[in-house]
Amino acid sequence: MDNIIKEMIANLEKNGELKKDEFRWILTETKEQEIEWIRQRARSIADDVYGKSIYLRGLIEFSNYCKNDCYYCGIRCSNKQVSRYRLNENEILECCREGYELGFRTFVLQGGEDSHFTDYLMTKIIEKIKTCFPECAITLSLGEREKESYRRLKEAGADRYLLRHETANPKHYAKLHPAKMSWEYRKQCLYWLKELGYQVGCGFMVGTPYQTIDDLVEELFFLKEITPQMVGIGPFLSHKDTPFRMEKNGSLTMTLLLLSLIRIMHKKVLLPATTALATLDKRGRELGILAGANVLMPNLSPISHRKKYTLYDGKVCMGDEAAECRMCLEKRLESIGYHSVVERGDSEVIM
Repeated sequence: MDNIIKEMIANLEKNGELKKDEFRWILTETKEQEIEWIRQRARSIADDVYGKSIYLRGLIEFSNYCKNDCYYCGIRCSNKQVSRYRLNENEILECCREGYELGFRTFVLQGGEDSHFTDYLMTKIIEKIKTCFPECAITLSLGEREKESYRRLKEAGADRYLLRHETANPKHYAKLHPAKMSWEYRKQCLYWLKELGYQVGCGFMVGTPYQTIDDLVEELFFLKEITPQMVGIGPFLSHKDTPFRMEKNGSLTMTLLLLSLIRIMHKKVLLPATTALATLDKRGRELGILAGANVLMPNLSPISHRKKYTLYDGKVCMGDEAAECRMCLEKRLESIGYHSVVERGDSEVIM
């Protein structure tokens, strides 16, 4: 074990930051044994904060319509191969009822940027969920909106908002998105959400086309700037109906290393082990937890629609990804010494 690595990780744990060249060293020069030690350190920190508890969020993918044309995304507006769908208010509420009976106390409403779901319609849905399940938290993941829209949704009862910034480098962002999409506006949205009192989640993809090690270092500095309550990262996975269909997938090892570094930097942050990890490796979510993650998001969406929400190829949609297989999930957690908890699981990060 290289003492330089130990010293840098100790400094990161103590101060929450390192110099750029130190991060670059960790991301490029660490050996397998050292990476495993970093993962163990991150897991120990997560255990100190959250014990052996893993929070579950019930994911409801309620629309795969999207006005955007992001080059990496399978539900991009120009993809004519997608079978589009929208859930109505009653269908969304039924997903919540089933999830509530399974023990979920947070519902994540996720969709493409679909203009059908106006502020009026979304506030009605949020208010109805809060009336039926008052002790449950609502997380929204609806993309970019105007500040007043975020305000209305917050006043209706939304607790959290996930908005993955995808990359902290504006030039890199421009290579992943059409010209009409603005990195500056996306960043502004995150600051509006924080100002309005949401528990805010951001995040990025690992291994996207054109991404460099310096870009990944910038991600860690950007997280320090934003200080989110939640961070969602996962490997880039290609989709056959996008301009990036021939690009190679992101690295599982690099994604797990970054998860660990984020846990060490932001000890109390809520950190999911994503479905994308499980798509790369059947034990991906367990590996994510062992690297410092403490959140899982099983799918509550109707089975008939799950395969239509295809952001990337090979997405895990059935089996133990499905919320119905809660016992399978529990056994997987027990196999690595953890258990799920029936709680809202609010962030302990100071807003």
